[in-house]
Amino acid sequence: MDKHALRWWALAVAVLAVLVDMIDNQIVAVALPTIRRELGTGEAALQWISAGYALGFALTLITGGRLGDRHGTKKVFVGGMLVFTAASLVAGLAGHAGVLIAARVVQGVGSGLMVPQVLSFVHAEFDEREQPKAMTWYAAAFPLGGLAGPLLGGALTEADLFGTGWRAIFLVNVPIGALALLGALGTMADRPGFRRHRMDPVGLALLTAALCALFYPLVQGRELGWPMWTVALLVAAVPLFGVFALHQRFQFHRGGEPLVPPDLLRHLAGGQAVLFCVTTATGVFFVLTLHLQLGLGFSPWEAALTFAPSTLGIVAGNVLAMRLAPRLGRAFTAGAVGVLLAGLVAIAFLVTDPALPGWALLLPVIAVGLGMGAVLNALFAASMAEIPPGRAGAASGVVNTTVQLGTATGIALSGTVFFARLDGGSASATAGALAVSAGVLVLALILSANRVKQPVDV
Repeated sequence: MDKHALRWWALAVAVLAVLVDMIDNQIVAVALPTIRRELGTGEAALQWISAGYALGFALTLITGGRLGDRHGTKKVFVGGMLVFTAASLVAGLAGHAGVLIAARVVQGVGSGLMVPQVLSFVHAEFDEREQPKAMTWYAAAFPLGGLAGPLLGGALTEADLFGTGWRAIFLVNVPIGALALLGALGTMADRPGFRRHRMDPVGLALLTAALCALFYPLVQGRELGWPMWTVALLVAAVPLFGVFALHQRFQFHRGGEPLVPPDLLRHLAGGQAVLFCVTTATGVFFVLTLHLQLGLGFSPWEAALTFAPSTLGIVAGNVLAMRLAPRLGRAFTAGAVGVLLAGLVAIAFLVTDPALPGWALLLPVIAVGLGMGAVLNALFAASMAEIPPGRAGAASGVVNTTVQLGTATGIALSGTVFFARLDGGSASATAGALAVSAGVLVLALILSANRVKQPVDV
């Protein structure tokens, strides 16, 4: 396939979309008290304003990836950006909580269409020499966007631009979205899709039901106090995924077009297990932010700035992954998980000090960023290794769904442990949550080390 002359400019547009998605996933949290006051919403509505985006996003990722395989990356990316931008405008103008919730869900759907196309784009437009560099920008957008979200949300809400208050956190997406749309139309290669089969409606329905049964309790269960029906939904997700897997196998063997081909899932399985553990463990930063404020008296800005130096580690980790991961392979991934674990353990020891100054966390926070940037880059690249172009969208959808599932699981798991132990003090509660996350990272390290010993299955 010929190289597109504007592919690096197109990559900048695509990475901008990932960055905006990650920011929007986090940006609303600091504005919720203001939204509640101005719109007069209750606790349930506030939860849905926050969770609606994550649910819409997670439920669309695999389908969005498959649509990109079928109709072409550029078409689906532009369509997703258009949906996201329009929903952002509606959210910024919303005068009622119900409208805002609906707009947030549609925002998530738009992102779910966009984001899988980015990894497919990198896979299709860059050769083996260029892919590590391109993957560096892609992998960095996830943690950087997650860190920037709360900072940007607080800054825009307090700045009260043109009297818009909290609405600015959504309205700012409109000019950014318009710029990204123009950039995508002008720089992305308009390549046709690879498959002309019909989509699998039964598989889509089964997958949506299974993901909803899984993600809804993870996103909302902790805040609702884990009522029995949320546990029942989690249990029901297991047979639903089983039925979905059987249906996909049936579709594959009869020559149809499954959403997730079974042989593709086998290729991705090992790396996705490690990726799930890593993203689950990093969900503990939700708890650490609470502890810095509730237990140590940090302001929201001070808490956010305490973790800002991790961006230095993230950048360095991505550069290391670009240079070393292709040569060291799975051993590099195992080493990166080890660095992440060491940084988290160091933070666990330090945050128990009630007189902890923010600067004391500088080195372990950078170490966490280093490990996170390196392992995400390496795992994203390994997941897409030797994937046929016609399946790149499906693979990208699976990878991004794993990230979302791990993040939601991490927040639910660490948050549940934290609040269950909060009566014993914030330090004790935080220590418990950190211990669980460290245990998950130990599992990731074991899985990574085991993969080093195995032959590469491509």
